[in-house]
Amino acid sequence: MSLSADANVPVRLTQQVKAGGCASKLAPGLLNKVLSRLPRQNDENLLVGFSTADDAGVYRIGEHQALVQTVDFFTPMVDDAHTFGQIAATNALSDVYAMGGRPLTALSIVCFPQNADPGVLEQIMLGGLSVMQEAGCVVVGGHSVRDAEMKFGYAVTGLIDPKVVLKNCTATVGNRLILAKAIGTGVITTAIKQGRARQEWIDAATASMARLNRDAAAIAGRPEFEVQAMTDVTGFGLMGHAREMALGSGVQLSIEVSRVPILDGALEAVQSGCIPAGLLSNREFAECIVELEDGAFVPDDLRKLLYDPQTSGGLLIALPPQHAPELVAELRGTGYPAADIGEVIAGSPRIILH
Repeated sequence: MSLSADANVPVRLTQQVKAGGCASKLAPGLLNKVLSRLPRQNDENLLVGFSTADDAGVYRIGEHQALVQTVDFFTPMVDDAHTFGQIAATNALSDVYAMGGRPLTALSIVCFPQNADPGVLEQIMLGGLSVMQEAGCVVVGGHSVRDAEMKFGYAVTGLIDPKVVLKNCTATVGNRLILAKAIGTGVITTAIKQGRARQEWIDAATASMARLNRDAAAIAGRPEFEVQAMTDVTGFGLMGHAREMALGSGVQLSIEVSRVPILDGALEAVQSGCIPAGLLSNREFAECIVELEDGAFVPDDLRKLLYDPQTSGGLLIALPPQHAPELVAELRGTGYPAADIGEVIAGSPRIILH
């Protein structure tokens, strides 16, 4: 759909921005540097704040009820306006699901060029609304500003039982690590922006980004799985979010790289040079605690993908080893390309690849 007010001049949305999707976010190193200097907030009802870099904040409002809140918005990573809206909504909802919460209401966030075609904005918002309706989340309003680069997303509020909040900092030694979705959306959307992506790559990446984590979270949240920790893999890439889990939990994560699910076309995109800037900043931030197991070899193209900034990525789940096979089977039966990718081991926080 055209971004221009002249409907006869088609313009690709990805050509209007410097970086697309979660690759447009601030570098994790910069963000961490700023957040680490902010004072802690002393409120006994604040169950999860920004100090552990978790997916969403949790604030207790009663003995059996807490609010779970998040905000997420970004630039287009696909050229179709309606699809962009769908992915933006799916991504914003994901942080609530990653905590084990149920989304309730949302406020839209819109940045849009003053002279652009309003039909584009309408399609973006319709796409987002369709996903919010699917999730049972009510859009109650929003805010917009003029901006040369369009951006779209939502602030989402949900409900959660304060006794069953799933955090990213509570993995325990012996846990298996399950990844519910394949990685590679960052390099593939970069290939889209550069006009070098094959249609089958686009279709696979788009389907993954538009798939809600609702069902995966519902399965993982069942008591019989005894899930210990959970997060979603988004802008900081698999290694960046694994870093947060390792540091927050005070453990090591051992990851078998060959078992990590990868989107069709992702390796080819890396090999053709479709590297988002976010991948480089993620690697600079997280690689200091990543090492290869003695004697192991991981090709650099594959290793780069571990830092790829994911848009609307999958859940990373830590749970007791006896439940891992059944959880993987349940997730695959629901359509997620889930895989057991490693384990939590004792030791000073780091990530070991093999």
